[in-house]
Amino acid sequence: MGRTQALAALMLMVLAGLAAPAFAAENGDKLLVEAESFADRGGWTLDTQFIGIMGSPYLLAHGLGEPVDDATKTVTLPSAGEYRVWVRTMDWVARWDAPGDPGRFKLLVDGEPLKKTFGTEGAEWGWRDGGTVRVQDKKVKLTLRDLTGFDGRCDAILFTKDTGFKPPNSDEVLPGWRRQMLGHPDKPRKMGGYDLVVVGGGYSGMGAAISAARMGCKVALIQNRPVLGGNGSSEIRVSAEGKIRRGKYPHIGEIVAEFADDSSNAEPAETFGDELKEKVVRAEPNIDLFLNHHAYDVDTKDDHIRAVYALDTRTSERKRFVGKYFADCTGHGTIGALAGADYDMTEKGHMGMSNMWAWTRTEKPQSFPEVPWALDLEMNMFPYPSRGKGEWFWESGFDKDPIKDLEYTRDWNLRAVFGAWNAIKNKGGAEEHKNAKLTWVAAIGGPRESRRLLGDVVLTEQDIVNKKEFKDGTVPSTWSIDLHVPKRRYQRFFPDNPFISKAVYTDGVDRRFGYPIPYRCFYSRNIDNLFMAGRCISVTHEALGTVRVMKTCGMMGEVVGKAASICAKHGCTPRDVYESYWPQMQNLLRKRGVARRDTVDGEIYIPPDAPTLEPVEYEWIQPEKLEGIVVDDVDAEITGDWKTGTGLKKYVHRYYRYARGKGNTARFPFEVPKTGRYEVRYKYGHHENRASNMPVTVRHAGGEKTVRIDLREEPPLENGFISVGTYRFEAGEPASVTASAAGVDGFAHIDAIQVLPAGKKQAATSR
Repeated sequence: MGRTQALAALMLMVLAGLAAPAFAAENGDKLLVEAESFADRGGWTLDTQFIGIMGSPYLLAHGLGEPVDDATKTVTLPSAGEYRVWVRTMDWVARWDAPGDPGRFKLLVDGEPLKKTFGTEGAEWGWRDGGTVRVQDKKVKLTLRDLTGFDGRCDAILFTKDTGFKPPNSDEVLPGWRRQMLGHPDKPRKMGGYDLVVVGGGYSGMGAAISAARMGCKVALIQNRPVLGGNGSSEIRVSAEGKIRRGKYPHIGEIVAEFADDSSNAEPAETFGDELKEKVVRAEPNIDLFLNHHAYDVDTKDDHIRAVYALDTRTSERKRFVGKYFADCTGHGTIGALAGADYDMTEKGHMGMSNMWAWTRTEKPQSFPEVPWALDLEMNMFPYPSRGKGEWFWESGFDKDPIKDLEYTRDWNLRAVFGAWNAIKNKGGAEEHKNAKLTWVAAIGGPRESRRLLGDVVLTEQDIVNKKEFKDGTVPSTWSIDLHVPKRRYQRFFPDNPFISKAVYTDGVDRRFGYPIPYRCFYSRNIDNLFMAGRCISVTHEALGTVRVMKTCGMMGEVVGKAASICAKHGCTPRDVYESYWPQMQNLLRKRGVARRDTVDGEIYIPPDAPTLEPVEYEWIQPEKLEGIVVDDVDAEITGDWKTGTGLKKYVHRYYRYARGKGNTARFPFEVPKTGRYEVRYKYGHHENRASNMPVTVRHAGGEKTVRIDLREEPPLENGFISVGTYRFEAGEPASVTASAAGVDGFAHIDAIQVLPAGKKQAATSR
């Protein structure tokens, strides 16, 4: 039994043995209404991010300064008469002593508002006395009425005829008391028969669930939000990065390709494809999907997880998911931590959490209320959102507890965003933004770093940069080592908790084929049936900077799902997959993403209606795929200051280079194997900022010739080459092509040259 489960069991015993009779006697004149049970939520949204902090989901009035529509529910009280009303809420800016009470709301009973205005007191969650109300009928209609549109929050409402009674608020008593009041059984409903229980419905959890299901496992996928995708959903709107379908096992990533979107940060909700993600998961007969279920506890024995407990965030019903194997895809390593898994966490100086936002210009003037409770910002205190978006760098919490302070961090981010918008609308930017309107602010935070569960391999930055080879290297990580830190320019305004970050990149990651992450990073070293995928895998803080992006995390899930099927087939541990069944694992890694078997013992087959994926369209050209003599800029003799780039696609090998000004040259040396006439081709990427007159000099058997290339025009030949002439070359004699950036009217561009025997047919590029 895990530590948290033991505490819960003790609490249940106390309630059953001591408190239950008293509560049972009093239940006749009390009614507890959980806010999440409101039948019509109107414009209020269900917030489940902080159940582990404050004990419950709650309703949030996230209206961007415009009051949201009422939430309503009809309830039946024990009897008519007079009741004292308690509401569990908070003043969400009180922890900073900020003025203005932005979270104000009213509770109406049968259309009549209580005298009390809620959301005006208490820096912590607690019960607020709403006074008394007399009802003539047992059946009454409750209405939550938002007054501001600025994130008022309601957890629960209690009606009691015992006017001297105050409901409990302590973490030790409140959960059990809630269950008693709601009439829920002490024992949760058993959900069993699963080979794999996956907790977390982001890219990693989806990859694990689909992959395992297709390999014959019976899977439960538990997600505490109403949509799948995690940071890549319409709620958070982070672009899914990381290259897929490459490296040693190029079929890994094909499942991710089925549900991944190509949206950029903070784009409109519909571009993130929530419906597609759910459709792909529900199409798998071996997956039971549990949206709106929050996993909060585990059953363990002898370092072995027996079950995960989850709360239905809409009904408060508890369920016990029994399985053979478990995958922690929560991002926070929640299941591992509850089970007693070894983990590490960078408490100070870790990457933070972002709440992105968007705005637009309209045809009519738009107002925005004063926000004295927000951060007091001027236009020079934040980066102006020129593209209509506040993107990933609106990030804070670097030195806050990455688990316990999540609600604090989200709320600080909201104060920063609304403070910035106030500066744009009502202060320094007012004249230019009369018609500007705030269209979206993420109420759900996008965290980057918290717990990292430890496996048999803890991948380090040195491993990646030094390209250390592991026998079990599987998932290609193609993102640079990218760690976020506060941006110094803005840090001085709020040094205790800056809210604008910058990315610090470290070279060393092969961004083309990727660094293969070892499978041994994907299971716990001390909990014998626990897998993990996503940003909570076994890496150091620095290595997390490359493995944490979503498509890479989704591929981790694919690998975990295949490994789980081997475990289920042989009754072995995740460690045994590496130590005893690795050839079988490699066989599965080489299978197409659409491959499946009906059971873990069945034959693998490709369904006849399975879609055929187009070959991977790489953004670079492999030199070995080109005919003739090819010299890449990596092998050229470079002088001056040439910058490397990858933005203009279909470059040769690793990158191309560009420069401007005298002293920047690149000499491509070569020798032909046989004396004769050869055509020389020059490779470049065209762009409007490139030179129209770049000189290229060919040294051949008869001397030298210089031609000028217009780099603004699309190259006419196959693979982006242009012919710079046909010349005679002597076998074994040095020859070269030299490009220069001197005297050009834009950037010079170098990439590669190609030398072919004269008369070779030239293929024109399609336009």
